[in-house]
Amino acid sequence: MSSDVTEALEEPENLSYEELEEDDNVSATDLSELLKEGTKESHDRAENTQFVKDFLKGRIKRELFKLGTVALYFTYSALEEEMERNKDQPGFTPLYFPLELHRKEALMKDLEYFYGEGWREKVQCSEATQRYIDRIRHVGQHEPELLVAHAYTRYMGDLSGGQVLKKVAQRALKLPSTGEGVQFYIFDNISNPQQFKQFYRARLNALDLDKGTKERIVEEANKAFEFNMQVFEELDKIGALLAEETQEGGLPVHDGKGDLRKCPYYATKLGAAEVSSCPCHVALALLKLPTVQLVLAACVAVAAGVVAWYVM
Repeated sequence: MSSDVTEALEEPENLSYEELEEDDNVSATDLSELLKEGTKESHDRAENTQFVKDFLKGRIKRELFKLGTVALYFTYSALEEEMERNKDQPGFTPLYFPLELHRKEALMKDLEYFYGEGWREKVQCSEATQRYIDRIRHVGQHEPELLVAHAYTRYMGDLSGGQVLKKVAQRALKLPSTGEGVQFYIFDNISNPQQFKQFYRARLNALDLDKGTKERIVEEANKAFEFNMQVFEELDKIGALLAEETQEGGLPVHDGKGDLRKCPYYATKLGAAEVSSCPCHVALALLKLPTVQLVLAACVAVAAGVVAWYVM
């Protein structure tokens, strides 16, 4: 935990983590409550997007998880640059916790794990992510008081549901238990996420904001949820085009969606614009299997023996 947080907790006028756990005197006009109630519908919609539902069920392709990590990298790069720019603004300074919260460096480690040392040349910002970061840039440069909404939406979510997603990803993608590939979800400098969230909400409520500004922050938080949902929808579309994960033995697994006659696995794999049927590709895939090759070799040997017998 940074010295800033420790000092804040030691000051008489500030609540300690322990006191925050027992504090029920939250007003309906407090920003934390306005955000909680005002974004409830958006939060529920985001949780019920197909991408999130599939993720929670462990139905996440490795390639899609990698692309999601790329989207997070560009998003947090923009968010944390704008936070750095506005760290001395009275309306944001109390919420500036780079050591505890910032995710860019963790995401860089994840991308290096998935893409290798030259990962910067292999990733690019998607259209939906670009729209998201364009909004973050605008807010940071022209309406910094609204930056609170983006910080709240992202970091509070990371400290909550993100911890569940980490475990799901490790299990579904068979990632190392030591944290490689999921550094994004690991907050080394926060020993108790629940207590930190309560402290963060207390800081939100202590901001000197008028009613109108609070309403605009809630509105901006809903926009942040919308941008996140657009990224999820984009990933869903990409996922539908990606090659299906292969089962043991090398053959593609089809989930029953779409037209099998168009052979989505091979069409995507080979970069073909249109494929009407796939029997030849299936045959080629079968020929690559060691077991099939062994059987064919045996058949060829038997056939050669029969031919030789007749020739003699």
